[in-house]
This record gives sequence, structure tokens and C-alpha cells, in this order.
Amino acid sequence: MLPPLRQDLTLHPGPADTSGAPTWTLHDPAANKFYQLSWPAFEILSRWPLSDQRALLEAVNCETTLSVGEDELEAVVQLLHRHNLLLAWRAEDSARLGRIAGARRVSKAMWLLKHYLFFRMPLVRPMPMLQRCAPWVEWAFKPRFWWGTGLVALFGLYLVSRRWDEFTHTFASYAGLQGFLGIGLALSLAKVLHELGHAFTAYRYGCRVPTMGVAFLVMWPVLYTDTNEAWKLMRREDRLKIGAAGMLSELALAAFATVAWSFLPDGPLRAGAFMLATSTWLLTLAINASPFMRFDGYFLLADWVNMPNLHDRAFAMARWWLRERLFGFDDPAPESFSASRRRFLIVFAILTWLYRLGLFFGIALTVYHMFFKTLGLALLVVELGVFIVMPVVREVLAWRRRRADIHWNAQTRRTVAVLAVLLAIVVIPWRGALRAPAVLSASQSQSLYAAQPGYVSGAAVPTGQAVVAGQLLVQLVSPELDFRLAAAQGQAQQLRWQVEQQPFATKLREEGDVLRRRWAAAQAEVAGLAEERERLAVRAPFAGRVVDANLFLADGAWLARGEPLYHIVGQDSELKAEAFIGEQDHAALTAGSSGVFVANLPEFGSVRCAAAQMDQVNVAGLEQRTLASLYGGPIAVTRSQHNGLAPTTAIYRVRLSHCDPLPLTRELPGTVLLARQRHSLAGDAWTALLGLMQHERGL
Repeated sequence: MLPPLRQDLTLHPGPADTSGAPTWTLHDPAANKFYQLSWPAFEILSRWPLSDQRALLEAVNCETTLSVGEDELEAVVQLLHRHNLLLAWRAEDSARLGRIAGARRVSKAMWLLKHYLFFRMPLVRPMPMLQRCAPWVEWAFKPRFWWGTGLVALFGLYLVSRRWDEFTHTFASYAGLQGFLGIGLALSLAKVLHELGHAFTAYRYGCRVPTMGVAFLVMWPVLYTDTNEAWKLMRREDRLKIGAAGMLSELALAAFATVAWSFLPDGPLRAGAFMLATSTWLLTLAINASPFMRFDGYFLLADWVNMPNLHDRAFAMARWWLRERLFGFDDPAPESFSASRRRFLIVFAILTWLYRLGLFFGIALTVYHMFFKTLGLALLVVELGVFIVMPVVREVLAWRRRRADIHWNAQTRRTVAVLAVLLAIVVIPWRGALRAPAVLSASQSQSLYAAQPGYVSGAAVPTGQAVVAGQLLVQLVSPELDFRLAAAQGQAQQLRWQVEQQPFATKLREEGDVLRRRWAAAQAEVAGLAEERERLAVRAPFAGRVVDANLFLADGAWLARGEPLYHIVGQDSELKAEAFIGEQDHAALTAGSSGVFVANLPEFGSVRCAAAQMDQVNVAGLEQRTLASLYGGPIAVTRSQHNGLAPTTAIYRVRLSHCDPLPLTRELPGTVLLARQRHSLAGDAWTALLGLMQHERGL
């Protein structure tokens, strides 16, 4: 005898599947879940009141063109059992449900661990509100409204194009409390309108919207609307409209906000309109349009390709494909699809896995930095273990359970060969060369810069002229510095007179020794400013030749502070190279080894250098601007008040001398190839991990 069905279940006609066969949707109102049934499953359920298995099979086979056997009937029974769709009226049913509830029951700590990153809070039951307000939003479903919205968007873009500079700097203009208030209200309005778009569209097509509320994703609140009843709709176009309604609502709001920005006065409302016109809809498309997570984009794609449970079915197909490629089990595919549909599912599953790998890793790092170090580290390990490691472990355990089915065939031979090659690449220390950013220059060379803003007075030494040590190259004049020096000299002269008159004036005698200290400070300031003015007379630091002079060194030309003036190379100077390596490579670099400098400009080729010498102290400030990231170089730096261009990580200088001769007029950036102890990728990863742990422990 067949077990009785629950009486609250309902059947609805569903859309045709990918092969054109009819389907039906079984609705479980208690769990608000929907199950898509094939034609044989529908015929079986529609005759379930017959109760007898043999009578049911005979009825299906006699009354339809189908040929249904006991296997199909058993599959339907298992489906009903697995999802608790059968009536529980016997003692063994109560025991079974108790076992299921006990298996699902977890401790409070485990529940918190599983739900602290994502949980939902239903806030309202919107059906009464939707029934009352639906007539007032009928205009939003008319084609003429969307044609008008498109024209408004074009008009707004035209207005913005005429004030583009002002538009792009709007956000920076509203950094105050009022601006942030307007931006916060705009974001809230956009997200509420997004969810109302889903709700009203679902209600329009006859779906019940049981709840609306807020979900927390990594402690960040996100509104949600329960539109699961869209699965009972037969028309795919209706489901697509429900899925896209939220994003379309925000796009329409952005179109009107773009026009409003052009007419609103400065203030919070204009800041909010700017946010609606730019960031909100872009953020919505970036997050909700992604099909790799269960947001709007996923349901749109599932409806577009007419495949409910797209993720689960794609993952099952990809796991089957992976196992066949690795071991050749010769298992049947989970479902029968065309070759193009099968390739789509496999590629989609792989892309989803890669996307989630990056996403979960980012969430783990976020969780680590959100809490104090001990708890953050524990949560980091949990996140990486649950979301990244455990799925891999489960798949490996599935392979282990089927080890009896693994035989030596073409697939296993290929798998072993690929694994052996990968293992060799990772473990064998085959990497013996080190590439480091470097500059090539003359051994005796120096660049000279303007110490103060000022103008050129008189003639300047041109490019190519030989100079002697101490020769005047160019005289700069800084009126601001002259004014400050004259003021300081006047102040010092006045303090000197007061010190000289101190024995004869009672008021001056009351100041005591403070007056003399003020005079000494004024004299020091005069000396410093005089020395600064002396530096405006730019002189050759050594005998050599000017290889590069500023083109604007003309009489009366103004120059900014720090502007390059000259680059001088000493007479008969050899070439040298300065390379910069990381902390890991510093210990493994072979002392005294030679190196090859490869210029970034191909016309200079390569230069061999010898006698590499390593500094034992890391570089505090990078002097070679061409290598700094702020100037497009490969070394990451930040501006520091004390050290100038300070590297973000520890780097060490390697000096190479006795380089091959090369006609060189200025510093030449490039890369140096250095010999170091051979190392493996696994060793580098282990060293990096230990360094990271040491760094984090020391914070």
C-alpha cells in the first residue's frame, strides 16, 4: 500500500522542460518550497489515491502513452519521504521525524558558527499592503512609462554632459554630516524601492509574498523579499520580470535622479541624487547581476536557460565530468542534456567555484580583521576550513569510497602523469635565478635638484660641458627666501641691541637670560637661511661632464622646488648597478656572484656585472624614483615625511660593480638577473607562511 500524501500539497502546471516535455510544480506550503515534476511523476501523483502500487502502475500505463515501472514509482516515493511530503500518522513516522529533528538539532555554539555570517530577520508580511497599493502602481507596468524613463535618462545624460566636471566632483563636495545624511537616505530609498519592485511584480502575476525583511551578510544588512512562489508560474517571461524588477526599479530611479541633480540646489538632497544617479545602480548591477551567488542574476539566468536549481545541477555535472576525466569511472551523467548544454553547465560550475573561492577567502580575511586577534584568527581558520577546505575534503573522500572502481586506464595514467609533473614543479628546487628591479648608472654620478623655488639668474652651464669640482653651474634666486632672511636678520639685529642695552633698562633686565636665548635662536635661524640661500648657487660636486641639463635653465626662468637641474657623470667613471631584493631572497642570495642587467629599453640590451655586494640593513628610503610605484616603477612605496619614498615592505640593496662599458648619459631602469641558492615553490610558500605568522604575532 502507498503511504498517504499530505493534504495541504498543491499541484500547478509548469513550463515545458528543455526537451519540450510538460512539467508540473508541487508546492509545499509549510516549507514554502517548490518541486518540479516530470510527466511520469505527475501521472503517478495524480493517481496516488488508488493507494495500491500495482493498481497505480496499471492505471498509468493503460490510461497514458507512458510506460512506468516500479523504479519510477520508487523514485517518487523516495522523493516524498526525503522531503517530508507524506502524511505522518503512524508511530514509526513520528520516530522517523524525531530522528530527523534530532539530526538537524545543533548546539547554540554550532548554530552561531553557521549563522553569524548570514541570517535572515523577517520584518513584515506585505500582502495586505500590496493588495491596497497595487492599483496605485499600475502605471509602473505600462510600456509608455518605460519609454518615458528612457527619454528621461537621455535628457539627464545630456544635462550632465554640459556640467561634467561639476558632476564628477559632487561626491567630494559633500563630505560633511549633511552630505552623508543625504547619501544614507538615498541608499535606503534605493534598496527599499528595489525590494518593492520584486514584491509588486510578483503580486501582479498572482504570487503570494509571505515576508519581507533584512538579511545580514558578514554583519552587513541587506533587504530581501520572499518571491519563491514565482516558481509556480508557467511563463518564463513572467518569472524573468519578477527577477529583474528590483534592478529595473533602481535604474528608473537613477534616470530621474540624474535629471534632478541638474536642478537641485547644493545640499543633502543633491548629494543623495548624485548617489542614486551613480553608485547605487552600479553597485546593484555588480552584486545582484552576478549569477555565481543566489542573487537576482542567478534566478534570471536559471529562468533564462529554464533550469531550476541551476547551481546544484551544474555542480553535479561538473563533479561527474571531473571524476570521469581523472579516473574514468564510466558513470552515466547525472542528467541527459545536449552536448552544448552540458558544456555550459560544466564551465558555469567551474567559474562559480573560482568566484566563490575568491569571495570566501575575502570574507575570511574580513572576519579576521573585524575582531580582536585571537578570535579573528580562530574565525579565519573556521571560514577557510568550512567553505574552502571541507568541500575539497568531501570530494576526496568520495573518491576514496570508490577506490575499488579505480582501475589502470588511460584516464588514471594521465592523472598520475599530470600529478607527477605538478608535484615535481612544486617540490623540486629548480628555481636558481633571481629577478630584481635595478638601475644602471655611472659609478660617480649625481643628480642635482632645485633646493627652493626661484628663478635663474645669469647663464647656466649647458649639456656636454666638462666641469671641475666646485664650479658654479647655475645661480638661482628665491625672493621668498631673501625676504625671510632679511626679516630674520632684522629680528636678530633688534635682539642684539636689546641684549646690549639690557644692563641699562629695567624692563629688559627682567627678561633675564631668556633674551639671550632668543638672540641665539635668531642667529641660528639667520645662519640656516643663509646656508639655504648658499645652496641656490648650484655647484659641481666633482670633476666630470654634464650629461643632462634642464631645458628651462634660461635667464629669468622660474623653477619649482625639487625640479631636476643637472645630471653629472665623473671623468672615466665605470658603470654600476643597484638592485633591490626582498627579505626572502636576501638570505638565499649567493654573495659575490655576478649578475646581468637587462634594460627596460631594448636598444640598450644587456650588461654583465660582477662583484655583487649586499647591504645588511634594509632600505629606509628609496632614492631611485624610476623604480618607485608612485612614478610607475615596480617597487611599492609610500610618501614618508622622514624617509621620502619609503618601501611598504623590507627591501635590501645589492650593489654590482665592474659592469661592461656602455654609452650612458642617465640612470637606466631595468632588471638584474642574480644567481641564488636553488629553491622550490613549496619552500617559498612555507617561508612566506612563516613570515606572515611571525608578522601577525608581532603586531
